[in-house]
Amino acid sequence: MKLIALDVGTKRIGVAKADSAVRIAVPFPAVEVDGNEFKKIASLARAWDINSFVLGLPRNSQGEETEQSRYVRSFAKDLKRALPEAKIAFQDESLTSVEAEKRLKGRKKGYKKGDIDSEAATIILQDFLERHAGKPTTKASSAKKRQSVKANKPHRIFTTLFIVILLLGAAAGGLYYFYQQNIQAVFTDLNCNDPEDATSSACKSILFSVDSGASVNDVAIGLENAGLIRNALVFQVYYRLNYNGQMIKTGDYDLNQVMTPADIIERLIRGEGGNVFSFTVLPGENIFDIKKKLSSVGYSDEEIEKAFKADYNGKYSWIFEGRPEGAGLEGYLYGDTYEFFVTDDVETVIERMLTEMASVLEENKVQEKFAEQGLNLYQGITLASVVQKEANNKVDYAKVAQVFYNRLHENMTLGSDVTTIYAVDLVDPDRTTYVTEADKLAIDSPYNTRLHPGLPYGPISNPGIDAILATATPDSSMSNYLFFLTGDDGLMYYSTTDEEHERNIIEHCAELCNVAL
Repeated sequence: MKLIALDVGTKRIGVAKADSAVRIAVPFPAVEVDGNEFKKIASLARAWDINSFVLGLPRNSQGEETEQSRYVRSFAKDLKRALPEAKIAFQDESLTSVEAEKRLKGRKKGYKKGDIDSEAATIILQDFLERHAGKPTTKASSAKKRQSVKANKPHRIFTTLFIVILLLGAAAGGLYYFYQQNIQAVFTDLNCNDPEDATSSACKSILFSVDSGASVNDVAIGLENAGLIRNALVFQVYYRLNYNGQMIKTGDYDLNQVMTPADIIERLIRGEGGNVFSFTVLPGENIFDIKKKLSSVGYSDEEIEKAFKADYNGKYSWIFEGRPEGAGLEGYLYGDTYEFFVTDDVETVIERMLTEMASVLEENKVQEKFAEQGLNLYQGITLASVVQKEANNKVDYAKVAQVFYNRLHENMTLGSDVTTIYAVDLVDPDRTTYVTEADKLAIDSPYNTRLHPGLPYGPISNPGIDAILATATPDSSMSNYLFFLTGDDGLMYYSTTDEEHERNIIEHCAELCNVAL
């Protein structure tokens, strides 16, 4: 029987396959979770003529199912709907990704995150095959058994000693592996700075209190009970080995399940508790979104408006290259999760985001890359902000950027709906003046790229590094395309002529293309 194993994650799905007769699992390229994962898996199953699947079912150190387990079970139901003939089995697993990465590192060659997922799927499948493998019944195996019984005594002593050494080594290796597993975060495959992962419950803050006089043992048990670490004993051992003598401070702490024990300990010994708060800006959010978030953490409207009108042309003035006099901070407030003291003012928050933006631009030599495209930094960030809002996923950022460059070179308008939406939001956020679609599309604003040629007046969002780099290095294979749209199925469709574009609208965008601006 042939089998496909899947290591199900929220961003990628590791893939491996094997024949139960051979019992050797082989990894294959991971499948991206982009809305088409079930189609891709179904295509693999048909190509390999396989309808039996093994899904890794995560469990914690106590052998209990986790939130990720429930996600896998839900995924299995969706897979069954996509492939009614599929036969699905589950293989209990714990931290296969950690073991997979360890194996890949041991091979001393470069690897990507997708390789880790597929290696994890291989481990899951290999474990499943071995768990279900029958005991040897051949004459050859029986003969070997009889031969071992007749072995002479010195040989038996040597064999026994060898086995004892092996068992001791295996025990030591097992303990080391157990330790390495349990110094990982509860959830290892999430990035809370990624918009796709940020909504996961594992990224949500859990308030954890350290009372006066609490011992490391008390803290460790409390963290394990709160689901913030895998194992209290391992946490204590890790603390003793790496932080012994550094005091854990009393206070209230915002922690989450994506933090490693090291992350948690660092925060506890620094005392970043009740006097510190986390502030998250996601790529693609604009100044309106950020102002609302600042208000929600306790800053007054007066403080916020004053801070946004302040002059930040000091230390990092170079990042404002090409920015018109009087233009705001849109585009420069880099999306990330930050920590601030409750005594910090809004200017400090803004300066921190500007500093991070400057660091990202400098490290990736973005200014030079935009110059190669004929854009100054402000123009490049402006276009990246449009790409961030228009492209449906990271895979399409560079493609969409190239289409926009093509339109600019042809002296066409960008024709971007997201810039028109921003133009209306600036003057009529409640849509009381610009009511009809015709009114909105005709708004006379320098941000309306349906009406005015060239780039919009300025950025319409704060782009993330993926959109920025894609805009700085567009996909040249798209040099003939002038149109794109996001279909009702979530995929992006590209065309070279207006006629092809209209056909794509009819065939792929019956609903989404009629959504009000």
